[in-house]
Amino acid sequence: MILWLNPFSGISGDMLLGALLDLGAPLEGVRAAVARTGLDGWELRAERVTRGGIGATRAVVDVTDTATERHAAELLARVADVPVAARAVREIAEVEAGIHGIDPARVHLHEIGGHDTVVDTVGVAAALDLLGVDEVHCGPLTLGSGTVATRHGVLPVPAPATAALLARAGAPVVGAGEGETVTPTGAALLVATGARFGPLPAMTLQGVGYGAGGRDPAGRANVLQALLGAAAGRIERMLLLETNVDDVTGEVLGHLVGRLLDAGAADAWLSPIVMKKGRPAHTVHVLVAPERAAGCERIVLAETGSLGLRRTPVDRAALPRRTTTVDVEGHAIRLKHGPWGVKPEHDDLAAAAAALDLPLREVTRRALDIGRLAAHTSEELR
Repeated sequence: MILWLNPFSGISGDMLLGALLDLGAPLEGVRAAVARTGLDGWELRAERVTRGGIGATRAVVDVTDTATERHAAELLARVADVPVAARAVREIAEVEAGIHGIDPARVHLHEIGGHDTVVDTVGVAAALDLLGVDEVHCGPLTLGSGTVATRHGVLPVPAPATAALLARAGAPVVGAGEGETVTPTGAALLVATGARFGPLPAMTLQGVGYGAGGRDPAGRANVLQALLGAAAGRIERMLLLETNVDDVTGEVLGHLVGRLLDAGAADAWLSPIVMKKGRPAHTVHVLVAPERAAGCERIVLAETGSLGLRRTPVDRAALPRRTTTVDVEGHAIRLKHGPWGVKPEHDDLAAAAAALDLPLREVTRRALDIGRLAAHTSEELR
């Protein structure tokens, strides 16, 4: 499932948890996940409230332990078995350490050091799991303006920790709104969930939820909108890397394409072109996910000797697909399944055909027959 967040009024840990509860994450399941941390003296409630005329769920944490300052190591020990929560705490500790110039292990976490932070981070992790969320996407964040009072005194908005976390995430931001609208916990959860930033991705929409903030300001609905949907043929944001070369041999270019695919490029190909003075040349094209672009750039520049390349953001329409494996006389053949049919992996077919001394078409037929039988058997067992 895909979750897209619309933080037009910002984001905090309790707003995100409230939005997930509003989408249908079971409250008892979230409570059980928090209870497994061994935390005492807390209670989680889901209140139905209205913000700017929009009905929303507010996640309220009641605590009897009012301590708001703990070492990062103490919080990490509490949430160590919950990867999303543990990463959120680590991210906050690291940016706080950088801001104050101390070791992360010695960081005291002030405003985010209380029970409510454990409940928010662990609760969000549990709610995402209970809703079956595989991907988190997020639109531009409204950062607010002005100042905020903290244990360190009056700080600017966004708070230094929040700004550092959003910079780590490469988040798009705007400065509208008044007061603090994005909290360190909210920003850390975006980093911890691996949120991708951009417009609403293509999906089959299945639910809409609203998580309420504590304030109810005039003129703006203080809610976090969350859209949940199933992946269909969706649009993926990619980068197209290109460079023109006129002094590289065909052997090197063929080797380059292979290296790029091995490095995780979604596709790599060559186009013949004519450059200035009528020189024959090639354009090297690489389609790659943004997080893998730097590695592919290094490969292109090293193998071609080019002095630079072009980066163009592109959208790729991708249909859902999956891979299964069948056995043909002891040889594993991968089958790629898409909406319009099944195709065996050529390299697997070629290796099996050579080992079995059979024609490629015969190995292909056997692999597809076995795949169809397996699919039919699976349907009967459902």
